[in-house]
Formats: sequence, structure tokens, C-alpha cells
Amino acid sequence: MSKLLQKPVKKEVAEGVTVVQAVTKGNSPLEFVEFKIVELDPCAEYTELLNKTECCIVALTGKINVAVGENVYHDLGTRDSVFDKVPTDSIYVSNDRGFKLEAITKARVALCYSPSDKQLPTKWIKAEDVDVEHRGILSNKRMVHNILPDSAQYANSLLVVEVYTESGNWSSYPPHKHDQDNLPNESLLEESYYHEMNPPQGFVFQRVYTDDRSIDETMSVENGDVVLVPSGYHPVGVPDGYESYYLNVMAGPTRTWKFFNDPDHEWILNR
Repeated sequence: MSKLLQKPVKKEVAEGVTVVQAVTKGNSPLEFVEFKIVELDPCAEYTELLNKTECCIVALTGKINVAVGENVYHDLGTRDSVFDKVPTDSIYVSNDRGFKLEAITKARVALCYSPSDKQLPTKWIKAEDVDVEHRGILSNKRMVHNILPDSAQYANSLLVVEVYTESGNWSSYPPHKHDQDNLPNESLLEESYYHEMNPPQGFVFQRVYTDDRSIDETMSVENGDVVLVPSGYHPVGVPDGYESYYLNVMAGPTRTWKFFNDPDHEWILNR
């Protein structure tokens, strides 16, 4: 049984509210990243109090209202499906604050967490302000929504991005890693991948491996799965006929994304 692949497990936590993924320090090898997927029926509410943890609330699908203290952000969310391929709204909430989600329509929400002890202002990351980036060439093409990149100065540790990879393409490729605190060459960032596929019966392959092969797992990843990357390289391959979406959460001691390519495969960048 893989220690890095987490399947959805539905748990109703309130009327009309179901947690379908919950990555915690208690059930994963990660120290800096925690993650939830919450599904809400129309009019359902979900509340949470953050302690020494910051959170990025991502309106994956549907419409929600988000309340943080006296501030209420209305009608957030832009998509019926993540494969609408348009940016969505997110809310950054700092440590020692609480928040409430209220579903306007049926909604799926990602909650991305990392440790934090320096309180920062709440930030509405508007869909129209999310940078859209196209990376790669040939069969290494993907589109990235930079929700909370390292250039954004309104988080202590969290980095959050969405990535779309077309049928028959590779992503997070050539294989790269960021598991050494060796700046300016490489930063130490743990990572989680929340996956969806179109059509939903599809799958992708993801390998996570280290130079010494103390970690070396190749996983068949299905719709709604989460892959955990405590260290090592972590490429994703998408079979013909299916599109891949994943939401990346990264965090570590320094909020900088500096990666190191696997030297055995870096040559493909020079084609």
C-alpha cells in the first residue's frame, strides 16, 4: 500500500457538509503542508478556527460566501468544473483567525494549510488577478494558474498553484525536486497534489523518487486522489484521451520556489 497516495474518504461533518480529503500531520509524512477538500450543498455552512496555521481557501467549483471576522466576501467562484480552465477566487486567511464558508450553490472548496505564527491581513485573491502562465514545449506543455506564487507577499509559508496538462503530455517534467535548504540553488518545500481528470474515469501516473531511491513509488492516480511529496522528484504523465488538473500546495521553512532538475533528464530542455 502506498504511503504517498491518499484516496478520497467521505466524512459528513455537518448537515450538507462533507470532507472528502483530509491530509493532516497525523495521517501523512508531511510537516509543513495540510490539505482538505470540502463539498457543500446549497445553503450549507462550514466553520473553522485556525490556530498557528494559515489557510488559502480556493473556490474550486460552485459559488460560496466566505466570512473572516467582520469581513464577508460574496459570490466567490467562477466555475462549474475545474476544466472550465479559467481562474477562480481564493481567500488567504492568516493564523489565529476563524472563517465561515456558506454555499450559494453546490460547491467544492480546497483548504490549503501551513504553519504560521506571524499574523497578516486577510486577502481576497480575485480571479481576474490570477496570473496565467504557459510552460513547456512539445509534449511537455501545461497551463498554470498562479494563485499564491512566491512573488506574492501576503503569506508566510504557503504557495498554491493550479496546473492543467493536456492529453498525452507530461507535467512537473523534466523531473525536478525542491527538498534541500540550499538557497539560492534549491529550497526546501514539501508538496501535495490534488488530482482531477476529464473525463473523470481517467487516471494519470505520478512517480515520486529520491536520488538514493529511499523513496521510489510510481502510482496510478485517479480522480479525487491526493499525492504527497515529502521529498524527491515528482513527474506526472497523462494518458491519451484524458486531461489532467491538479492543485499544488507547497510550504517549507523559506517561502521561495527554487527547484533542481534531475541531471539524468535535464537534457530534454536543450532540444
